Amino acid sequence: MGKKLAFIFPGQGAQYPGMGRDFYHQFPEVKELIDHADQILGYSLSELIFEGSSEELKQTRYSQPAIFVISLAILKVIQDKFPVLIPDYTLGLSLGEYTAMVAAGILPFEEGLKLVQARADAMQKASEEAPGTMAAVLGLEPDLVEEVLNTMRPEKQIWIANLNCPSQVVIAGTKEAVEASTEPLTEKGAKRVVPLNVSGAFHTPLMKSAAETLQPKIESVTLHQGDVRLLMNVAGDFIEDTDEMRKLLLEQVMQPVLWEKSIHTIMNEGVDLFLEIGPGKTLCGMLRKINKELGSLNIENVEDLDRLEEYLICAVEGQK
Repeated sequence: MGKKLAFIFPGQGAQYPGMGRDFYHQFPEVKELIDHADQILGYSLSELIFEGSSEELKQTRYSQPAIFVISLAILKVIQDKFPVLIPDYTLGLSLGEYTAMVAAGILPFEEGLKLVQARADAMQKASEEAPGTMAAVLGLEPDLVEEVLNTMRPEKQIWIANLNCPSQVVIAGTKEAVEASTEPLTEKGAKRVVPLNVSGAFHTPLMKSAAETLQPKIESVTLHQGDVRLLMNVAGDFIEDTDEMRKLLLEQVMQPVLWEKSIHTIMNEGVDLFLEIGPGKTLCGMLRKINKELGSLNIENVEDLDRLEEYLICAVEGQK
């Protein structure tokens, strides 16, 4: 295409019933991939996605593999329809990091799905053992958010979990702590504190048992040297060594996601287009808050393929 391209993939919270249904019914390769995922998992993930309730799909054990599979199914269609679209970089938000590794050729699909399911099960169990939740703090800088949280600890278990974009910090902890943080954060200047559609305090020490469960699985998974550069959440930087990838995948369970730092890192590479692949358009929204000049498109419905085709036609004509 003559321009630098990044594929970006959503994380937990992007799920909704019926996501990817139009792709499933219109593209045989999507049906084949999703049906294959059902066989790998030993249960009907497709039925949960297309027929299940929001509450059911919200459960970590289902939402993570569901987003992973639907994102890669949509990616498959994009690759088949637009072979010219070869990314220079891949990255994903939290769970989306696993999707990005498959897209980069680092992690095989089958092993990736099994690992994601293991991660989802471990995080679900950790959430049941140490119940928690997450919320987005809007309009307050990270240092001020941390200042408020410091006043609440050690009595209350609450931490920064994601640094997503300017004036958007995600906090996580026990439900009591997150609820109790609303008033002091608002008094400090936060515009809103918005609960997130997740079932646990991810990227915090409350996920310690999940990390311990996941460690042997991550250490044993097969990783390859990919053809596409991968940028990882915990470091906010490009990672090429597969041993380092395993280390960061494990750390990611308990440590903050540095999404804004990651985007600034990749911006320095001169990326012309960020393609968000999977349910929702949250990542494109974050990109606009980080830099309004960044080119971005989200692909979650079949009709979005037309917008992508129009973009490519304009790009080609612009080079003439």
